[in-house]
Amino acid sequence: MQRPLQFSRSQSKTTQKKPATNPQASDRDRASGAAGGGYGAAAGEKVPGPEAEVVEAMKVTPLVHLKTLTKGKLWTVQDFDFLTVIGHGTFSKIQLITIKGDKTPMVLKRLNKVDVVKMKQVVHTMSEKTIYGVTSHPFIVNCLTTFQCDRRLYFLLEYVNGGDLFGHLRNQGRLPNDHARFYSGELVLALSYVHTLNIIYRDVKPENCLLDGYGHLKLADFGFAKVIDGDSLTHTICGTPEYIAPEIIRGEGHDKTVDMWSLGVLLYEMISGTPPFIGDSPYSTYEKVLAGKFDFARHFDVKLKDLIRNLLVESPKQRIGGTKKGLDEVKRHKWFKRLDWDLLLNRSLPPPFVPPVTSADDTSMFETYPESTELPGAVHTRDKDVFEGFSAEIN
Repeated sequence: MQRPLQFSRSQSKTTQKKPATNPQASDRDRASGAAGGGYGAAAGEKVPGPEAEVVEAMKVTPLVHLKTLTKGKLWTVQDFDFLTVIGHGTFSKIQLITIKGDKTPMVLKRLNKVDVVKMKQVVHTMSEKTIYGVTSHPFIVNCLTTFQCDRRLYFLLEYVNGGDLFGHLRNQGRLPNDHARFYSGELVLALSYVHTLNIIYRDVKPENCLLDGYGHLKLADFGFAKVIDGDSLTHTICGTPEYIAPEIIRGEGHDKTVDMWSLGVLLYEMISGTPPFIGDSPYSTYEKVLAGKFDFARHFDVKLKDLIRNLLVESPKQRIGGTKKGLDEVKRHKWFKRLDWDLLLNRSLPPPFVPPVTSADDTSMFETYPESTELPGAVHTRDKDVFEGFSAEIN
């Protein structure tokens, strides 16, 4: 069963409170993924002044507190107060919520069952639930629990309040070399972790790289992720056109090395402000990906150019990271030589940008959307059992 390709960024719309400094970047818009990639459109960044001093301890809710609040109970929508809608997709919404009687902010991602069935996303949605259940990493958004009602599925997630890398990049135009090294380093650690679990992520892009209140990266949205069996290949066609690997477009079967390709695209976009392959439509973008031709601007670091060239190799087996060493091979590349991976994993390196949020429930780094009171259609009787096992169980 295949998940449809996401729209090209040039085919979708979003709004920004502040224009990008890079005119090329301002012509491109975020893809609104079917299940609501990341949280949604990031708002234009604020420039903090002296009055923007904040208490650091209030900017991020500790994960241990979130787990203490949510463990040991089967949840329903009646248990929450619904606040601001901060993202949406074709059949989902991302909304800031709190537990009734408590002010701790969390996020509820809700999907309409009838749309999940209609768009043939049942397998992917159940897979996303499974993957969230086995992952726990400093640079991955934590899923606290899952539950469902007759018409909807719900993921209860930690709230990551600093916007996303796409919004940050869009406002900066392009990033300095050291900033790109920091963000890509945290991303490499997240991808390396999921790869050890035999999980392919398959949707690396700046929209899915959230920033927490301190500026650390958190990988979000596992709707395209898949558990594979060892070195086996999978043939699902999915992804965002600008970031998709050539073997996916050709339908040849793919493995974890598609994440290396997408990492190379992200590195290029962070430094240049635009991806290396971008066309007027998804199909023209695919043609550029298959042609594999791209150029570097003069400001690209020589070592980074070498890394990107080795990531954007057509043959997966010849791609850096395509050996049994995986992303460890990428970590040992000379461009990353100055990066202390142990300090990075422990979140001990200072992020290059600290989002100017003032509290754990601050939504100023995201665009907000009106709440809809319209109920989704009911699931057909024959499909009522397809979501069995989605709700978390209490042991």
